Amino acid sequence: MRRAFALVVVFDQFCGGARALRGGGRVLSKDIKMPDPVPAAGVEAAVACMESGRLFRYNVASAEESEVSRCEDAFAGYTGHRFALGLNSCGSAIFLMLKCAGAVHGDEVLTNGFTFTAVPSAIVHAGCEPVYVECTPGYVVDVVDLERKLDAHPDARFFVISHMRGKMASMDEIEAACARRGVALLEDAAHALGVLWKGEHSGHHGAAAAYSSQSYKMLNSGEGGFFCTDDDDLAARAMAYAGAYETLARKHARVPSGAALARAMDGSIPNFSLRMHEATAAMLTPQLLDVDDRRAAYNERYGAVAAALDALPGVTVPRQRPEVTIVGDSVQFNVDAATLPAAAAADALVARCERRGLPVERFGAPTNARNFATWKYARPPACGLPATAAVIGRAFDVRLPSAFDDEDLDIIVEIIADAVAAARADAGLDADSKAANGAIAAGAAAPARTAFAR
Repeated sequence: MRRAFALVVVFDQFCGGARALRGGGRVLSKDIKMPDPVPAAGVEAAVACMESGRLFRYNVASAEESEVSRCEDAFAGYTGHRFALGLNSCGSAIFLMLKCAGAVHGDEVLTNGFTFTAVPSAIVHAGCEPVYVECTPGYVVDVVDLERKLDAHPDARFFVISHMRGKMASMDEIEAACARRGVALLEDAAHALGVLWKGEHSGHHGAAAAYSSQSYKMLNSGEGGFFCTDDDDLAARAMAYAGAYETLARKHARVPSGAALARAMDGSIPNFSLRMHEATAAMLTPQLLDVDDRRAAYNERYGAVAAALDALPGVTVPRQRPEVTIVGDSVQFNVDAATLPAAAAADALVARCERRGLPVERFGAPTNARNFATWKYARPPACGLPATAAVIGRAFDVRLPSAFDDEDLDIIVEIIADAVAAARADAGLDADSKAANGAIAAGAAAPARTAFAR
């Protein structure tokens, strides 16, 4: 059987294993929340840690014996930072960026109006007030609005920029805008491990950067994070806050200067006990070895899926800036207002996908933790963030797990295409208004069609 759907080719070999829903349409049978497995070397190292009983990072004679210290050294070597500090989460790393940069209770901190709730939560954890900057249809900070907010909040001394879903804004412009006003730039790079700016690793525009090893990131330890910097004083303060009390900082592979340590370890910095666990580090270090290879594999698949979705009528997949080398482990797309004239239509699109086994996140859904309207623990934005609200209301997010094969990805596109076509039919629009897209599966050959064929 050969079946083609809106502007996307489906091939004979893809029709064998997929379940079909009564009334037509294949169903995704795999779990899209599937994380990458820990490689065998990481499992073995973590088990060896547990068997030894030495699970506290400093319960060793030297840095060379510590899994966390070795992991920190490898992480810094990969990202190109002088220092990396392993922590229990990326949220802790964002919190420590602010504390180490000198934020105090009551400070205003600028950040993205579109990001994950952990970012403003870390700002609140530091005792500060978030001030939100509008996003563009490409999900990154609007530089014009950033300049406007910086000028409107002249006492704000910090900007935590979030590279949400690994997407980077005009970082050279942003760095310059902050420098002109004496504002410390700090980078939430939770999603940006492996993402490059002009060929160099992300996280080098700001004074410090925070990375994540939560399960849906390029490194998977369930929970975990890294604080990275090139500055001796910031590194020493972060170690003190994280729990390197007395002389324990000497058990790090990369040690800040003696003067920086003396300033940080004088008793003026509280110990928040945010350290990374030895078994966590043990499972992470082997994963650093193939980040570049996994990025290449992700990006090849992403390119095909993104092109297929972007060819659908009413759908746009925003392109990243030419300076950016992406990590395409998920795809985001916008649907136009003609196709989805109201929130109910957007929710119906999500429901149609869900019925066929595909969880699609709508960023602007009233329960989505990436929707600023759900961040009720902090002062709401005075302006209401109308540009961001308009973008996220029709912005959708789909993971592309590495374990999925070409057939799975083809089914994902098919389900979204059918849901969009149904939405356009509901809105009284033509289903077909873009040129046909090429194949998803490399090497497959079948003619594209520009209408549904059942």
